[in-house]
Amino acid sequence: MLSSSDFNKKQIVFVFLNRGEKLCFSNDNFVIKTSDGKIKFQCTCYRLFIVFAIGHGSITSGLIQKAKKHRFSIVMVTQSLRPYQIINAMMEGNTLLRKAQYSYDSIDLAKHITCNKITNQRGLLSGIRNKNQKQVEAIDMLDTYISKIPMCSNLHELMGYEGSASRVYFASFFDNVVWKGRAPRTKCDMINTLLDIGYSILFSFIEILLGCYGFDTYCGVMHRNFYMRKSLVCDIIEPFRVLIDAQIKKSMNLKQFKEEDFLKKDNRFLLKWVKNPDYVSILAKPIVDNKMHIHAYIQQYYRSFMKRKPMDEYPLFKY
Repeated sequence: MLSSSDFNKKQIVFVFLNRGEKLCFSNDNFVIKTSDGKIKFQCTCYRLFIVFAIGHGSITSGLIQKAKKHRFSIVMVTQSLRPYQIINAMMEGNTLLRKAQYSYDSIDLAKHITCNKITNQRGLLSGIRNKNQKQVEAIDMLDTYISKIPMCSNLHELMGYEGSASRVYFASFFDNVVWKGRAPRTKCDMINTLLDIGYSILFSFIEILLGCYGFDTYCGVMHRNFYMRKSLVCDIIEPFRVLIDAQIKKSMNLKQFKEEDFLKKDNRFLLKWVKNPDYVSILAKPIVDNKMHIHAYIQQYYRSFMKRKPMDEYPLFKY
């Protein structure tokens, strides 16, 4: 497990690969070589925490061995910015934690996470200057949902409030653009594509952090077990989604995101490859800026879960 001081020194690296380029190592350095063997990028393995490798390239078995030795993870990402494979330097053999996960059958943690998420959504709306009537009404509705969460008796009821709150929040927060609302993975408009990209980067980062403590990421407390779904990551990401939401709205207001940067194919908005570095840099910024807060949250969650602490001792992320 990483201490906070060690984690603070670790780097999150994004590399963009062209065909024929190779991920490898040399003298304890992580190296990218071009198709003609020239070094395009290198950094010491000792400082790495995650490498996001985006695009078409190959990876050597030696680098995989070094990743295991130096305990850094490699996330392979398509040109359309969809993670498809993680070489995860996770902690293995934490059987006591796994037993605790498999035996947990309360909805208290689900309530705690959901309340944190909606409270952060409310905080984003409250921070808007010169709020319109729709936004004022949305804040009141979110307050109503927050007040109802403690009385929920089952997950179905809780997820109903969470879904209703998200619809209200998205409809009023992104009021400066024309869109039909949140539709995950459809990429039906620019905002949904941006949210998918940002959430995917955040999802991978949280998955790797959970792996550092030995969690079974498929065993959730709110998103309950479902075949091949990393339910615990789906849970822990919830309070942090506002980081991506806020960055997207800020960048839209600054005209950093433009529709001409996207290709429209089969009614899906796909970011042009040449624009990937610019957009990833912007969308990853709130994650990098808050990496210590995210790490502290997961560290405290682990300690609280293992010691069966009361809910008021579990972490909260306050935006």
